[in-house]
Amino acid sequence: MTLTFRNLDIDPLDPVETWGFEGLLTAVERGDFRDWRRIAQALRRDPRGKVASELREVIDSVENPAMANLFSDVLRDAMAGQEAEERRAVVRDLQRALDASGLTRAQFASRLGTSQSRLSTYLSGKVVPAATILVRARRLAEARATS
Repeated sequence: MTLTFRNLDIDPLDPVETWGFEGLLTAVERGDFRDWRRIAQALRRDPRGKVASELREVIDSVENPAMANLFSDVLRDAMAGQEAEERRAVVRDLQRALDASGLTRAQFASRLGTSQSRLSTYLSGKVVPAATILVRARRLAEARATS
């Protein structure tokens, strides 16, 4: 069955970001897998954006608890995916700074003001360093590049 929006100035073929609360609510309650997949894709693109914000309200308004649970899980998964990618980006940046610094791991850790074992947890992605550590790492890499 094809999704239709009644009393809305949008079309279900328009981007999900334009649907608003009413369009999302309609899609969640009366849509099918294709519509739900489009919502999930929009969430993966921006798990803390407009669609995510509107979907939180929709989840609170949906009459079917199974649908509320499903979309809560979809939203949580999208946010977890973004967080995992952000962690990988931090690891890449830190590894690049270490490589560019020309220092050994022990020297690099010492100059960051941390231990080798803590640096190892940063480089594995198990622990996310504080922003100050990233700033120091960037400075160490830049110092080598300018010398």
